[in-house]
Formats: sequence, C-alpha cells, structure tokens
Amino acid sequence: MNQATIQPLAGLSTDTAAESFGELYERSFDRVYAYVQSMLRDPAAAEDVTSQAFERAYRKRRSYKPGRGTAEAWLFGIARNAALDELRRRGRHARMATEPADVDAPAADDLADTALRRATVRAAMEALEPRERELITLKYLAGLSNVEIAKVVGISESNTSTRLNRTMTKLREVCHDQL
Repeated sequence: MNQATIQPLAGLSTDTAAESFGELYERSFDRVYAYVQSMLRDPAAAEDVTSQAFERAYRKRRSYKPGRGTAEAWLFGIARNAALDELRRRGRHARMATEPADVDAPAADDLADTALRRATVRAAMEALEPRERELITLKYLAGLSNVEIAKVVGISESNTSTRLNRTMTKLREVCHDQL
C-alpha cells in the first residue's frame, strides 16, 4: 500500500505520530483474518470477509472516535459484523476446520504428545458454545485486551472478564476429562 495515498483515521492528525489506516492494516491483518476464519471455518470465505471488513473500515475510517476505544477494537467490531453477516447469509453455523499443515514441523514421532494435546484442545473448543469460542479467539488468537473484547462483543469489561474466566475453566475441565 502506498502510504501517501492512505488517509489517517478520523480524529488523528497527519502531522503527529498518528497511525494511518495502512499501519493499522499492516499490524492487524493476520489477526483479523485468523479471527474471521475461526468464526467461519472456511479459509476462502474468511479471505473474502476479511477483505470486506477492511473495505468497510476504510470507507468508515472518518467515523472512528479514539475516545470510544482503540482502533483495533473498532476494526475487530467491523470484522465481527461482517463475519456474522456471512453466517446469516449462509443460514448455518460453520464447523471448526482442520488446522493447516505445518511444513516446518518436526517429525511425527517427536510430536505425538503435542498432536494429542492439540486434538484435545480442538475437541474441547468444539464443545464450547459459539459465543464462548469467540471470546477465547478474541483473547488468545487476536490478542485483544478485555476492554477491547468488551467493545467488540458489546458487553461490559467486568462481564467479559467473568465470561472468559468461566469459559477457560470449562475448557480446562473438558480437556482434563478427555486426557
């Protein structure tokens, strides 16, 4: 992206150290894609929806208000809405996709324990409700803070903390039961 043609986010002046939309894109694209992919469970659809989310964000960049939260929370909210639109369009809940192959991984014999743990966590994640999976994804895959997650999903920060704590406890119990 040509930085000279990218407009800054609303409320941020170009003559300060303000971040441009391009910087936000560069810093958050991979995490937004991973979040959308975790909701849709379809890599091709996730690519389309991620592109749509960034297009929406770019068109609405002047509506961003720094006093209402971070640019990343604003962006993840847009991505969430785009993914939910896609799920509604499909009229179904997406199932969890398999993990992509890790071409740099050590030999299978060395990874037996790791593979068992991944399978256990994957199965435990599948046992969670979609809203619980979303919280875990936003926290540990997207790397958002509880304040940012609260803004994305539209609940209070204390409710976010409580739900995350309960969901992590439930995830641990399911994992423990499966081992």
